[in-house]
This record gives sequence, structure tokens and C-alpha cells, in this order.
Amino acid sequence: MAVSDIQGVGVGLRSPHYADILSRWPAIPWFEALSDNYLGGGLPLHHLSLIRERYPITLHGVGLSLGSVDPLNQAYLQRLKALVDRVQPSFVSDHLAWVSQGGRYFHDLAPLPYTEEALVHVAERIQRVQDFLGRQILIENLSPYVSFAAADYLEWEFLSELARRADCFLLLDVNNVFVNGFNHGFDPLLYLDALPAERVKEIHLAGYEEEGSFLFDTHGRAVQDGVWALYRQALQRFAQVPALIEWDTDIPHLDVLMAEAAKAEALRSDQALP
Repeated sequence: MAVSDIQGVGVGLRSPHYADILSRWPAIPWFEALSDNYLGGGLPLHHLSLIRERYPITLHGVGLSLGSVDPLNQAYLQRLKALVDRVQPSFVSDHLAWVSQGGRYFHDLAPLPYTEEALVHVAERIQRVQDFLGRQILIENLSPYVSFAAADYLEWEFLSELARRADCFLLLDVNNVFVNGFNHGFDPLLYLDALPAERVKEIHLAGYEEEGSFLFDTHGRAVQDGVWALYRQALQRFAQVPALIEWDTDIPHLDVLMAEAAKAEALRSDQALP
């Protein structure tokens, strides 16, 4: 069973902020580091190690390719385990996605069909990863822009059953739920209500872009009003779950991320009032 030492609202650790963090040690409760950026060691890992001395850290990756039919990448797993052993993160997470085919990796998170066959396949791979790392991991929901004709489950049913069969945890990206609800025409509250609350260990908050008739999950702007409103709803079930401000492109000054985190913390505090 994973034991977390993170509380409140953290921010994603990005390289433009290293100097600022190391010079003033801002009042941020925890950081989430992109694990793939540190597998090669060097100066990035040096900075991460310095920050880890002062702050709890979670590791969030994109390279496990859990939905792929490629064999699990043992070299990648060994590097990831070495990083986990060194950093001792509160959580390790990756996505319900595949990012490789025939040993070739691409820079996108591809969705998989919500079928029984896919469920069995991904659950078994998660179990093997957890056995190798010696800990449970968190799986994050995607924002796919296509749906598959073949489906045995709704998205939230698939994710919930996956957590049960693999005995893993969930990283709930509220922005992705909002984007998916708009793009695919479902009520995002149905999604939140269906998830097993005891499995949700972390929440992501981020921004999207409007692209005509659909929303594009860029994680490249401030959290928008609809996502804040959905987060308020999520807090009714997941009030004690730590949250993270995730900003991946057009990265602003660290103070902007801290202001976003303060908004999220204020909502958490309001939820805690009698």
C-alpha cells in the first residue's frame, strides 16, 4: 500500500523554474517531476536531487507505454527504478495510453479501445510494472479525440475496473474529464461519481484551448472556469486528495503557477468548512 507524504496543492517542476526554486525555496507543498526528463542523469537530476532535499516529490512519466503490444521496455524500467530508488517519490504515475509500436516511440499519448481484451492486457502489464518497482503506481486518464466503434466499457467504467484488477491507483485529471465530456458528449459528473474514491490518490488541474467545435487539451494556459467548477464538484468526493497545477507549454513565471495553486487550495479550504 502506498503511503503519501504530500498534501495540498503542488505544481509541476519545470526546468525554467530551477534557479528560482533553488534561490528562494518558495512555499510550495510538493512538486511533480516528469520522470522521463531525469532518466539520463546529469544536471537535471542534480537539480531534482537538490529540490528533493526540501520538498516531497512525485514522479510522472510518459514512457511506460502500458497500452502497447510491444514487450515492456526492460531498459526503461531499470532506469525508472533507479530514479525511484534515488528520489523516493510519494507516487509514481503514468498514463492509460500507448506511445510505442515496434520499438519506435512517438511524442504523443495514443488511446486504446475500452474492450475486455485491452483491459486484460493493460492490467497484466501494470501488475508487472508494479512488481518490478516494488510499489503501486497511479494511472492517469487521457483526453482522446477519437472513440472506437468496439467498446465493452464506458471510459470511467474501464478505468475503475482497471484499478481493481491491477490493484493500482488513479491520477484523476479533472481537465481531461471536462475536455472529454465536451468533445464526446457525456456528463463529466457521471465520470466523477463512478470512480472508486479510495483509488484516487492525486488530481491534475490544467488548461485547454478552444478549437472551433472541440476542446484541445494543451496544458498550456491557466485553468478555465469550467474546469474550476468541475473541480469543486470533485472535491465533494475527493476533498483530501492532493492536487497539482500542470502547465506544460508556454510555461509562465513560477509565481503564476503558485497563484493557480492558491486558487485550488482556497477551493479545498472552502470544502473543508462545516
